Amino acid sequence: MNNSTIRIFRSAFVIAWLAFFVHGAWAGDLGNAINTVMQANRAAAKAQARIDKTSDEATELLGQYRAVQEQIESAKAYNEQVQKLLDSQQGEMDLLRKQIDDATSIGREITPLMLRMIDSLDAFIKLDVPFLLEERTKRVATLRKMMNRADVADSEKFRRILEAYQIETEFGRTIEAYEAELNLKGKKRMVNFLRFGRIALMYLTLDESEAGVWNQESHSWDALPSEYRASIKKGLRIARKQTAPDLIRIPVSAPEDEQ
Repeated sequence: MNNSTIRIFRSAFVIAWLAFFVHGAWAGDLGNAINTVMQANRAAAKAQARIDKTSDEATELLGQYRAVQEQIESAKAYNEQVQKLLDSQQGEMDLLRKQIDDATSIGREITPLMLRMIDSLDAFIKLDVPFLLEERTKRVATLRKMMNRADVADSEKFRRILEAYQIETEFGRTIEAYEAELNLKGKKRMVNFLRFGRIALMYLTLDESEAGVWNQESHSWDALPSEYRASIKKGLRIARKQTAPDLIRIPVSAPEDEQ
């Protein structure tokens, strides 16, 4: 082997070595790059997993937030409705308080009125034609006792007083027959009374021997002639519904002429 051949061989070896060196160095960098990329991918995957997890948690929290918002809106609507009910109930309570106050005031005003009405009724009965005196005076006494009772409401008291007035009004347009005692000439005798409204009040003794009529002007009983006894008997039968209504003759005081 000559020198030229040796130099050529050396050059080829150097070139091969350099090539090998360069190839090995590039291969090492490529491996490092690949490792770096793989690590970066793994890191990115982990980051993406964390992002996905965070996104899921955010979605879940958003759903919970919306659910809470709906509950808040429902609670708000319910509270508004409850407030309307409370306002309505408060209005009713205020109205009831006013009615109670008004009732108390009316009670203070109506009590004297009711007492005056009872007094007027009592005076009227005493001045009226004296029929059913015991029953009517007892009714007035009952009304007076009622006024002292705390367990009877003012409305009920007023109703009973008006009822008594209504009864007295009805007496003026009815016919009635009843049996009761009458003081005749100092003696008490059982007689049949016949009342025509407040126009006439007559009596007929049980033995039909005497008859009389109440004189409202003199407030006394006047004896009637025997000719009226048949009319009174007929009137008693009519009042007791024992015979059909018919015309009968009764004594009625004629009104006095005005001067």
